[in-house]
Amino acid sequence: MSELKKPIGISVNDASIERIKFVFDNFPKIYLSFSAGKDSSVMLHLVIAEAIKRNRKIGVLLIDLEAQYKLTIAHALELFEEYKDYIEPYWIALPLHLRNAVSQYQPHWICWEQGKETEWVRNPPDFAITDINHFPFFKVGMEFEDFIDDFGHWYGQGDLTACFVGIRSDESLNRFRAIASKKKTPFEGKCWTTWKSRGLYNIYPIYDWRTKDIWIYNGKFNKKYNALYDRMQMAGLSIHQQRICQPYGDDQKKGLWLYHLIEPETWGKVVARVNGANSGALYTTETGNISGNIKISLPEGHTWQSFAKLLLSSMPPMTKDHFEDKVAVFLKWYEARGYINGIPDEGPMTKDAPSWKRICKSLLRNDYWCKGLSFTQHKSGAYEKYKKIMKKRRHLWNII
Repeated sequence: MSELKKPIGISVNDASIERIKFVFDNFPKIYLSFSAGKDSSVMLHLVIAEAIKRNRKIGVLLIDLEAQYKLTIAHALELFEEYKDYIEPYWIALPLHLRNAVSQYQPHWICWEQGKETEWVRNPPDFAITDINHFPFFKVGMEFEDFIDDFGHWYGQGDLTACFVGIRSDESLNRFRAIASKKKTPFEGKCWTTWKSRGLYNIYPIYDWRTKDIWIYNGKFNKKYNALYDRMQMAGLSIHQQRICQPYGDDQKKGLWLYHLIEPETWGKVVARVNGANSGALYTTETGNISGNIKISLPEGHTWQSFAKLLLSSMPPMTKDHFEDKVAVFLKWYEARGYINGIPDEGPMTKDAPSWKRICKSLLRNDYWCKGLSFTQHKSGAYEKYKKIMKKRRHLWNII
C-alpha cells in the first residue's frame, strides 16, 4: 500500500476500453461475472460495447442467490434483455452452499434448496439454469467459490479464457492485493490480469476507477444502473457506503439493517428463510462483545482463555465442535513454534501474535472459517474429510 498511484495520461474510461480491446484481441473465449451491482454493471456496458463492434457474443454469468433485493433482480433482467443479441446468458439458480454469519444454529444455508420450494423467497426466471444435471461438475450444495472456478474451466473447454471481474482496488485492501500482488502470474505482464489455472485468467478492466468515476460514467453516457442505489441514497448512505452483495456473509452482514427499510415485502420472506436474519439486522452494526466488532471487553472474573471456553460451551453442538477443531489447530500450530506452555492470554491483535483474546474475538464475530486466526475456507467436498481427520488429531493432541 506504500506505492502511490501513477497517472498514465488518459482517463480511466479510455484506459478500460483499451484493456478490453486487448482482451478481445488475445482471448478466444470470453465471459463476464455479473452481480448487477454498480461496478459489474458499468463493466458489462463497456465490454458489450466492444462485443457489438466486433459482432461477437460473450458469456454472462450471474449467480442468483435467491434471497436478494427485487430491485437487483429487476436490473439484471433489464440488462439481459437489452443485450440479449450479444450475450450467452448463464443465470444460475442452483442449490449452492452459502455462508450465514448471523446464526450459530444455521452457519450456512443453501439457496434454491430442493424440497423447500414453498419457502423460497421468490421463483427464479423461466430461463434460469435450475437443472442440477446441467453442468457435469456441479454437485448439490457445492461452495459458491468452487462453482465460480469450475464454471470458468467448463466454459473455456481448455482454450485460453478471460473472465471479466468488476472489482476496483480502492474498494478494500483485499481487492487492492488482487491487483497489486507480486506473487500472481499476469497475462503478458498486464497487472490487471491474474492467472487462475488451466488457461483461465481473471480480467479487472476497471480496477483503477474510483466510486465517483462509476457515477460520472452512468450520467455522462446515460447508462442503466441498479435503482437500489437510489434507495440507499435515500436511506442516508454515501456513494462509498453502498454495497450490493449476499447480505449474510461475515463482512456483508453489516448492511442487513437496510433490508426492511428498502424492501419490507422481501424482508418478511428473508426472515423466514434465513435463520438469524432479524437479529443480525438488529445487532451486527453494534460494537463490542455483542458482535465482536472493534473493541471487545473481558467479563468480570474471567481470563480470555476462560471466556473463550465459556463462549464455546454456549454454542450449539455442531458449531461448538467446528470451532473447537479450529482452536485446537491454532494452539497446536503455535506449540510447534515455541509456545510449549501455551499461548499468551492477551497480546497484540495481529496475525503473527497468538493470544486467547484473538480467539475470543473470532468467536464473538461468529467467524466460522476463523479467517481472523489465519485459516482459509475449505473447498467443496473437503470438509467431511477434514472433520474425520480432526477427530483423530484432537484425541491424539488432547487439546480442547
